[in-house]
Amino acid sequence: MRSVEYISAMPEQLDLQKKYEKYLVDSSFPGALELKSRTKIREYLAGIYHTIVLKDVVTRKRIQDVAMLESVIRYMFDNVGNCSFRKIAGAMTSEGRKISANTVEGYVQALVDSYVMYRVGRYDIKGKQYLTSGDKYYLSDIGLRNYLLGKKPMDMGHILENIVFLELLRRGNEVYIGKMGTTEVDFITNNENGIEYYQVSLSVRERATLERELKPLNGVADHNPKYLLTMDEDPVVSYNGIKRINVLDWLLS
Repeated sequence: MRSVEYISAMPEQLDLQKKYEKYLVDSSFPGALELKSRTKIREYLAGIYHTIVLKDVVTRKRIQDVAMLESVIRYMFDNVGNCSFRKIAGAMTSEGRKISANTVEGYVQALVDSYVMYRVGRYDIKGKQYLTSGDKYYLSDIGLRNYLLGKKPMDMGHILENIVFLELLRRGNEVYIGKMGTTEVDFITNNENGIEYYQVSLSVRERATLERELKPLNGVADHNPKYLLTMDEDPVVSYNGIKRINVLDWLLS
């Protein structure tokens, strides 16, 4: 569900920040919007999770070790946008549950095939070529993370990145991670209107953070639109053609 549709279904008395916080916890699945209590929403999300994992992924991929699959899922949900098959395998092995990086990759591909997660490839902006490594993975719904991990603290920066990715996808874009020398552009999009670049950060009010986030965008030589999306409640500002926009306003634009 697109952000505009989600907001329109929320009670009018909630301010935009409260609606965003509810989105993080309660999911954007249409069915969740019809439920009033958090208990009912959790039951709804539990049904989705167990149907997808147990009836789809496990059965279709003939996965034998369901407990290991769920451990990998928990790791992926807890490390949004930051995935290394070797690192996951190492984490599982360190807990006394040996698994190979190839098996982890197979599990993750099964989650992608079932639309539990999305894989986003990398693109070398200077070299103008698609890269075969360094993919990132994002969740199809943040509410599922909350259901599975409960009140475990979120990395709000990566969660915001995930939300922006989903919105870019829903707007009909092809989406890639951009490699810019030693830096990274969070998202490059391509659609019938052309190419756009997006950097996402919780806040850039500290000068060092602002400079770090602008650096990869400033390194892009073309004149396609470039955006810096943040949670800062500040007016739209332009830095050498890069528009800094409040992300909640952007989601509703």
